[in-house]
Amino acid sequence: MACAPARGNLAPVTATTLTRQATWLDGSSEAPVPAGIASVGASLPETVVANGPIAERLGVTEDWIFTRTGIRERRVAAPDARFADLAAAAGRDALTRAGLDAADLDLVVVATMSQDDLLPNAAPLVARALGASRAGGFDVGAACSGFLAGLALAAGQVEAGRADHVLVIGADLMSRFVDPDDRRTAALFGDGAGAVLVGPTDGPGRIGPVALGADGSAADLIHVRRASGLVHMEGHETFRMAVSRLVEVTRQAVEAAELGLDDIDLFVYHQANGRIMRSVAERLELRAERVVDCIEGLANTSAASIPLALRRAAAEGRLATGDRVLLAAVGAGFTWGAATVEWGAS
Repeated sequence: MACAPARGNLAPVTATTLTRQATWLDGSSEAPVPAGIASVGASLPETVVANGPIAERLGVTEDWIFTRTGIRERRVAAPDARFADLAAAAGRDALTRAGLDAADLDLVVVATMSQDDLLPNAAPLVARALGASRAGGFDVGAACSGFLAGLALAAGQVEAGRADHVLVIGADLMSRFVDPDDRRTAALFGDGAGAVLVGPTDGPGRIGPVALGADGSAADLIHVRRASGLVHMEGHETFRMAVSRLVEVTRQAVEAAELGLDDIDLFVYHQANGRIMRSVAERLELRAERVVDCIEGLANTSAASIPLALRRAAAEGRLATGDRVLLAAVGAGFTWGAATVEWGAS
């Protein structure tokens, strides 16, 4: 889809946008057009780390890792790499694919748990790196479901008439939080960034209702304490809850869009663990070819995994204009979310 034209130099909300919002609220005009995904971008570190050295350190085999996770290799950022640079590269890719200048962005949203510093947050730095001089910016912290949370916020801003162009970036450098001696997590995570451009559309690309949920009673299952700075995970209970929540929120999002599971062409889940995705597919009776599985070469990239999976599916020719796509993720907190998208992105 083509993005709407830029609306002057006022930022982050233009006079035209304010007028549209006001007339919608007082009932004197129709609601704004739906929000849609215009493009998907991605960025990955160059370094590839296979299972071999991790398996050797843990005293297991490479197949032991693959059987339990579905992972054979992952991308790992260099020690001196900056998070903001990787996130900005994914955002730049999305903007280029959409043919939009960064100066026309109204808002930059970065979903992450691994920005370079506690302060400042990543979004202002990413916006500056992109040249998004008139955009607002903030981070979203919802762990692996952060991208869905950011997408919900972006869609709401566009639908309310408060923004025309919102860049949502999911990015994480999870390798920096992994205990290399912990069998539960040492081989599970990788680094990467993915981005989508969200704007108004009257054609393909529209985002359906976004179902979100949270359960703080399960917070101890996955956590990173300040003292250690390392991921701790209770594997069995995390697996059980992740499968349950993904099945539940998939059905909620499909029902909210007034669709059935058979109406969905492609299911794009957070690439958390190969066994989790297979279990969700089995419980929903989904054929393997309808579920994107790219965890083998990327590992769990947290908030980046859904946009990275979308970019991979598009590159492989698995997405066509008008296809209905289900996006869903679950993460620490516990948090989870899902949405349907009518595909129309570049």
